Amino acid sequence: MRLLPKLRLFSALTYTKSCRSVASTHAKSGRPVDEREGKEIYTTIGIDYDEPKFDKILIANRGEIACRVIKTARAMGIKTVAVHSDVDSAALHVRMADEAVCVGPAPTSESYLRADRILQAVKDTGAQAVHPGYGFLSENTKFAAELEKAGAKFVGPNSKAILDMGDKIHSKKIASAAKVNMIPGFDGEIADEDMCVKVSKDIGYPVMIKASAGGGGKGMRIAWNDKEAREGYRLSKQEAASSFGDDRMLVEKFIDNPRHIEMQVLCDKHGNALWLNERECSIQRRNQKVIEEAPSSFVTPEMRKKMGEQAVQLAKAVGYDSAGTVEFLVDSQRNFYFLEMNTRLQVEHPITECITGIDIVQQMLRVSYGHKLPITQNQVPIIGWAFESRVYAEDPYKGFGLPSVGRLSRYVEPHNVEGVRCDSGIVEGSEISIYYDPLICKLVTHGNTREEALNRMSDALDNYVIRGVTHNIPLLRDIVQEKRFRKGDITTKYLPEVYPEGFQGATLNHEEQETLIGLAAALNARKLARANKFLNQTAKQTTVLDGYHMKHSFVAELPVKEGEKGEPKHVEVNFVAGNPNEIEVELDGKKFNIKGDTNLAHPTSKLTINGKEVTTQIVGKRAGEITILYKGTPFKVKVLPEQAVKYLQYMKEKPKVDMSTIVVSPMPGAIKNVSVKVGDMVAEGQELVIMEAMKMQNSLHAGRTAKVKAVNVKVGSTVDEGEVLVELEKI
Repeated sequence: MRLLPKLRLFSALTYTKSCRSVASTHAKSGRPVDEREGKEIYTTIGIDYDEPKFDKILIANRGEIACRVIKTARAMGIKTVAVHSDVDSAALHVRMADEAVCVGPAPTSESYLRADRILQAVKDTGAQAVHPGYGFLSENTKFAAELEKAGAKFVGPNSKAILDMGDKIHSKKIASAAKVNMIPGFDGEIADEDMCVKVSKDIGYPVMIKASAGGGGKGMRIAWNDKEAREGYRLSKQEAASSFGDDRMLVEKFIDNPRHIEMQVLCDKHGNALWLNERECSIQRRNQKVIEEAPSSFVTPEMRKKMGEQAVQLAKAVGYDSAGTVEFLVDSQRNFYFLEMNTRLQVEHPITECITGIDIVQQMLRVSYGHKLPITQNQVPIIGWAFESRVYAEDPYKGFGLPSVGRLSRYVEPHNVEGVRCDSGIVEGSEISIYYDPLICKLVTHGNTREEALNRMSDALDNYVIRGVTHNIPLLRDIVQEKRFRKGDITTKYLPEVYPEGFQGATLNHEEQETLIGLAAALNARKLARANKFLNQTAKQTTVLDGYHMKHSFVAELPVKEGEKGEPKHVEVNFVAGNPNEIEVELDGKKFNIKGDTNLAHPTSKLTINGKEVTTQIVGKRAGEITILYKGTPFKVKVLPEQAVKYLQYMKEKPKVDMSTIVVSPMPGAIKNVSVKVGDMVAEGQELVIMEAMKMQNSLHAGRTAKVKAVNVKVGSTVDEGEVLVELEKI
């Protein structure tokens, strides 16, 4: 067993290494553990190594949250056991743990959700406790109870508290009795579609249809009319059955223009309970959080105290004894209503750790062992501001994010930016598969003020290098600089209101467009200059033909929107005194001075353009086109030598496909239902196929009234993005 030195008391204003990096090897393979296991976590509470603790714990989860728990356990001197599916055998959390146990094949229902196999792993390894992370078995009351019977501790609340709060129908009754503010709704289970419509009408549209055992945005739909109520009930019920094994549904009033604000609570087994301030989680798509912050810019000290006190009242009412979160919906008048209680560690817990200095995982492990909380309510601080951006492998241009799969061919986290914390479970070479959530990283920034934390987030996103999968950094980067978000003027309707036509990428002003065109021309000139120097080796030839001594003339074009053409611009490029790191660009009579390394081989470039610092990434390069990542968004700039431009008029345009005659898979996934067969007549908008990706159900509809010409898939088929599922024949 490794011996770790005691840690001193740290200042939360300093980014410290409270989780030490310890030289280690994987218990089975002998592979070195990833060095990032020692990256910093904010904390002001040191570790008492003389305090009794677990010797070994098992983490019943995967990915970033498993890695996160392992970091704190290691710092406390606790051995760790990882569980994994067969496709996760080389995953980072497996490499970081002291031991690893395979619990089944890739599908979660056959591995991470198999409580019997997890319990067997506990027995085989001698683990004294299990930390479930979030998702999977984290709120499974039967698993928690069985674990206790087996003589191991569940690092979470007692099974009765999970049962009381995990059932949304029952939890409302308890919350109401505990004098917590409630949302109007129907008190009971919804039996079928007809009942859903009737209850929805009685409450008054809009309504929220959601799974009683749901969470993480799954099994939830907003309905504005009878038709949406029927479809929402059916799809949400199917999602709930697939994700949670519990398809009971409920309906409640949907509060228009609400904020989603939650209160972190922490309780021990001795009757002590704390509220660790609030988190604002209003930026959402499909009821899933995108960016969170702590504290909320909307919450006043008086409101914070009331929310915290009600959250603690509820926790004490159910005998809560771990970390948990009480979620509220808040209207424009600062009235707050109980939404649900999540009886587990939240995805966004790092931002609470940043502003309080409390390592929540450490306290969960202490409380589970039987220790009291180390502080009282008046000792819980608010130190600065923190943001968390959920970096996903998904395409933000498709409904604010449809999942993407693939292997990370290049991956560099932005630890060069001050105040950054990256909670991730992947490394360069890792694969994002269709079997699990496509989360790449929880990117967290902390600052003394909201503005400083936001500026650091913007810098971190600019310096984050991800290649091999489509990701949502363009959307995240645009949000953190958007005016409404900067002012804190946000609701859960923020995304559709700010981007009514969906996310289209960053909008550039005229000066920024010229800057990108000039930069692309400079990059192309440097590429040609290096080629000339390589091909002409003698001193005489280099003097005459060296590209760094030549003037380069291009015609460049920047399409403002995908599929459109930009205005051709004549660009002249000169290297300053033969220095490849200083370039003069002339565009429409305007001169740009570009300083910095413009080497196309580097993933990021920190440049000074006319005295202004700019961070860019080169994400694509091919003949006649350079793709530059600027302000988070990739821009394809066409750059051609002048003599090549005249030949473009002879190039044929690629024919466009009539998308109304085909139904295409918007993402990789599995087919759950096919509603039509060849020869059927279908109406515009009729559901043809239901596919599932990352446990989310997606209904695909006909784009026109037509006859079904071909059905290329069947139930159970696995499909790739862009695959044609159904073909329609014009009539």
